[in-house]
Amino acid sequence: MLYKDQGSGSGSCPAVYLAESGEFVVQGQAVDADTFGELADVLEGETAVRISQDVILGAVARFQKGNNG
Repeated sequence: MLYKDQGSGSGSCPAVYLAESGEFVVQGQAVDADTFGELADVLEGETAVRISQDVILGAVARFQKGNNG
């Protein structure tokens, strides 16, 4: 786990993780059907989740510092 929502208490959602492959994994609340329908070029098996800007920016800052876990 790179970073999680600081307001989530002992829970870990939403959060951003760094996979062994170097890819980011995002955990969050699934978007509703209307929002999902507005996404462009969604491939089979893909999904979308909502997370706050703070979680993304916190994860990027930690990643850039080299603290990957």
